[in-house]
Formats: sequence, C-alpha cells, structure tokens
Amino acid sequence: MQGKPIKKVDLYADGACSGNPGRGAWGTILVYNGHEKILTGSAKETTNNRMELMGVINGLEVLNRPCSVTAYTDSQYVVNAVNQGWLEKWSMSGWVKPDKKPVKNRDLWEYLLELMGTHSVTFVWVKGHADNEYNNRCDKIAVNSIKKFANMENGEYP
Repeated sequence: MQGKPIKKVDLYADGACSGNPGRGAWGTILVYNGHEKILTGSAKETTNNRMELMGVINGLEVLNRPCSVTAYTDSQYVVNAVNQGWLEKWSMSGWVKPDKKPVKNRDLWEYLLELMGTHSVTFVWVKGHADNEYNNRCDKIAVNSIKKFANMENGEYP
C-alpha cells in the first residue's frame, strides 16, 4: 500500500536586525498549492544570523506532516552551513569549529537538524534585495516587525 504523496512546499525566509546584536525579527512565507502563509517573530537582543535561522526554523515548525521543502534565503550563513557540509561537520565534532571555537547558535542548528530529520529540505541561496519577490517581501516583513514589536513594547499599538 502506498502512503500519501509528500507535499511540496516553498519556504522563503529572511532575518533582520537593528544593530548586530540588537532588536531583530524574521519573516517567512510558505507557499503550497497556490496558498501563502505568512509568519513573523521578533527578539529583543539577537543577531542577524539568529534571525535568519529562526525564519527557516519557524517555517518548518508549522508544517503538520513531513514535506518536501525548498527553502529560499539570502543568508549564505544558513545555505552554506547545510550545502557545504558545515552543519554535519559541526555536529560530528561536538559543535566545535576547526579553529577550536564553539559553533555559534548551536541551539538553533541542533533544532534545524531535528526538523530536517522530519522534512526533506533543499536550501537555495537567493540574492538579497534583488529580483526575488518573495525574498523582498520577507525582508519587508522582518524590517516592519522590528518596528512593530519595538513600538508595542513602548506601549504604542498599531
């Protein structure tokens, strides 16, 4: 008996930071069968790389069954870590880089690996602030979320 076919999902993610470290946010758009789901989140004191990872992670997290995902991001940090085998090497070396320094964002990388065990994920780098409509939208979502969440903390609500 054959199982249900695996759903194919496009995931677009971007992160932004006001200061690095500083206030940050991420934006994610999931595209499946002509439908879009937009996600965003924010952190007070973070880095751009953490927000880039959070965009991908949160997109994968909301998928309620194993999917074949193509993840598009302008983060070379994220794409290279997976596609060039850094992530696998870090995991096998006890999360220590070749220069003997600990891998930054280990908690997020470990969680991403867990999610990648559920989903079949292909990572594709796209040039930021260029002609990819979804990446540009994710960037706007992230940048606007930084402002929105900062305003909410100051008691200003939209």
